[in-house]
Amino acid sequence: MDLPLVALALLTGFLTGALFAFVQVPIPAPPELPGLLGIVGIYLGYTVVDWAGVGIDLLGRLGLG
Repeated sequence: MDLPLVALALLTGFLTGALFAFVQVPIPAPPELPGLLGIVGIYLGYTVVDWAGVGIDLLGRLGLG
């Protein structure tokens, strides 16, 4: 894991969230813990399947990629 990249991503997200709050616009993310954990679950599921090396090229099979 590239720690400077992770820190930069966290800082960017923090500043973006602060800007959204400053201009009083709702954030484009789930505002509660279950929604946030759903996003984390999607990431973890994707990572595990990618690590396992299984899957199909859906866009390729549909002739779109």
